[in-house]
Amino acid sequence: MTHTPVAPQKPWSCILFDLDGTITDSAPGIIGRLSRTLLALGRPVPPPAELVHFVGPPILEGFELVAGMNEAEALEALHIYRGLAASEGPQDDAVTFPGMVGLVKFLHKGGIPLAITTSKSEVQAHRILEHLGLEHAFVVITGASEDETRSAKADVIDEALARLRAAGVDLSNLVLVGDRIHDMEGAAAHGIPPIMVEWGYGSPAEAVGAIAVVHSVDQLRALLI
Repeated sequence: MTHTPVAPQKPWSCILFDLDGTITDSAPGIIGRLSRTLLALGRPVPPPAELVHFVGPPILEGFELVAGMNEAEALEALHIYRGLAASEGPQDDAVTFPGMVGLVKFLHKGGIPLAITTSKSEVQAHRILEHLGLEHAFVVITGASEDETRSAKADVIDEALARLRAAGVDLSNLVLVGDRIHDMEGAAAHGIPPIMVEWGYGSPAEAVGAIAVVHSVDQLRALLI
């Protein structure tokens, strides 16, 4: 007798959220800083349609793959980029997708443990969520380390899980919400089912392994609550 595996489903013991492209529409702010970073280095600035590929993956990866820099050049660009982000504050990256702030607040009020897993600088992620009044809604906020030694999504998730475990959060039935293939692959590396949101910066081809693809916050809410 064979048994059909049961698909992972709610009630979730904890929900992991990506930030850029999932909760926040940060592309305009990121693209603006990237353009100024490349200009400061005397490099040509690709059109926005190319620069948007920086949004989601680790920033060093973007400098190497999208801008064609070697490791040393990418580190120099990262230093300039991070300096711009620190001096300008979080407001440019704190534009949210309609309905997402309300959903996060609703989930938090309902007692579901939430976590942020982002390849954005962890320091910047804290500043953005504080600016939005959402910092308190997350048990842990995990992002890239300042030296980028922790930036791959699988590594960020690994650190988030360690922090959640230390906080006593039940990790028996997790789900991750994201918008890029990096989220899908990072979740898969830890056996976590992912949900893909269509309003972010990914393409349909990036939804590999997703248990669902949603095009509205209402659809997402139905899967999470």
